[in-house]
Amino acid sequence: MSDLPGCIKCGSIYTYLDHNLFVCPECAHEWSQEEPAAVNRGLKIMDANGNALSDGDAVTVIKDLKVKGTSLVVKVGTRVKNIRLVEGDHDIDCKIDGIGAMKLKSEFVKKA
Repeated sequence: MSDLPGCIKCGSIYTYLDHNLFVCPECAHEWSQEEPAAVNRGLKIMDANGNALSDGDAVTVIKDLKVKGTSLVVKVGTRVKNIRLVEGDHDIDCKIDGIGAMKLKSEFVKKA
């Protein structure tokens, strides 16, 4: 599994590194690896404790969260790696082992 961030323009997970630029093969967008993608988009998202989050951070869930439409529950203390910040009500896009792709609210996580 790749630790590269998803495309900041189209959200594709198939990005690759070309010298010092990230490149998306689906939309041909290129961006610098020096700046986190969230800074490029101007997002300022804080966790439950007021710490600033950025793309690629690891977070820990601070409350049991029911997964809508299923009987699954994301338990307190679940660690989520390589998050991606997005705009909207659920401002964290991630993959959780055993559950899959999800969107989380930043108010229910703390920076790990």
